[in-house]
Amino acid sequence: MTARWVLHLDMDAFFAAAEQLTRPTLRERPVLVGGLGPRAVVAGASYQARAFGARSAMPMGQARRLCPHAVVLPARFTLYKELSSRVMAILADASPVLEPVSIDEAFLEPPALAGASPQEVERFGTRLRADVRAATGLPASVGAGSGKQLAKIASELAKPDGLRVIVPEEERAVLDPLPVRSLWGVGPVAEAGLRKLGVHTIGQLAAMDLREVHGLLGTAIGTELHRLARGIDERPVAPRGAAKQVSAETTFDTDLTAMTAVHDAVARMTEAAHRRLVAAGRAARTVTVKVRSADFTTSSRSETSTVASADLATLTAVAQRLARAAVPEGGVRLIGVSLAGLTDDPPPALFEPAAAEPAAEPAAGPVEPAEQSTPRADDRSAERPWRPGDDVTHPEYGHGWVQGAGHGRVTVRFETRSTGPGKARTLRADDPDLSRADPLGSLA
Repeated sequence: MTARWVLHLDMDAFFAAAEQLTRPTLRERPVLVGGLGPRAVVAGASYQARAFGARSAMPMGQARRLCPHAVVLPARFTLYKELSSRVMAILADASPVLEPVSIDEAFLEPPALAGASPQEVERFGTRLRADVRAATGLPASVGAGSGKQLAKIASELAKPDGLRVIVPEEERAVLDPLPVRSLWGVGPVAEAGLRKLGVHTIGQLAAMDLREVHGLLGTAIGTELHRLARGIDERPVAPRGAAKQVSAETTFDTDLTAMTAVHDAVARMTEAAHRRLVAAGRAARTVTVKVRSADFTTSSRSETSTVASADLATLTAVAQRLARAAVPEGGVRLIGVSLAGLTDDPPPALFEPAAAEPAAEPAAGPVEPAEQSTPRADDRSAERPWRPGDDVTHPEYGHGWVQGAGHGRVTVRFETRSTGPGKARTLRADDPDLSRADPLGSLA
């Protein structure tokens, strides 16, 4: 049988690394990317911050306590998407068999590596990492194995900025000591059940009788996990289907208590989801609004039209109408809007907006995608319009980013990827020469 080689490429600490790349002053410094409010979470942490225990998905307050000297920045998804597109273009050139998993990782199964020796795979992976760095300036880790599971594990073992090829002869030595949670499909419930039986490692799961695994996890899931534990992974590498929905949500620093504030938030969430809808060239038939109350009770309301729409005003009106029915007594902690029932080539017919519910004006500035609790660019008072991390430009000093602001002053570090560490300058907050800039300008 011809040897199969699957590769997994994962960008190292992608969000934080992108910030360090385009803001040279931050290189080798601990960086946390995410929200700045009391309910925010970490979207990305540099390896310098991880050394202190900070990590992605951790509450930002906890991360800042662990690493109080970290630089905290809001996410810049425009920048990350641009860098991701460059990475995926490199991978597509390297292999026609490509499966993107997220913005910063993908599987590939190059036909040229079918039956290849481990040395040939290593050379391929080395070139791939070099090409990604040349295109983006960022480090990437690559793992290779006989299937997707082993390739993913290999890339984790290669981090940071490394390459690991797991040859068939060492698969058991690599897999057996790993915790069962390392396997695809083993979540907290399955892990707890296995632990009750004294099964803590992949090797122990592989040694179990299949009937016992079926009794604990069910036939379908149990069979799949037992095969993966034994290193049998025949799942194909294939492009993923088109998204079934687009969505956006946010958790608020303080609970919303006024319906006008709820309507404004719904408008912003709808706008964020709408941008992704339009970027994909699609239209939506179903609008869903999710609301979580101060006591963590979650409710949702949906409405489906017979025809699809890509019109922001009408989608917003539907979402705001649904929000009125979904909002509970007391404060609102979280609001989310999702657009589903997606179709291509939007028809001219639209949802019928409620006559008494005019669409709110879209808020200026970016709103982060779903599951990010990052402050929005529009959440700034007139007295203090600058937020740490904002991209700005000045006709004399060029592109820069805000380090701090207050008392009518703003401190800006003027630098980009190519300039090296730049000089910090303090200007008047209302300086007419200082204006907001496209984050992509920091890539120059």
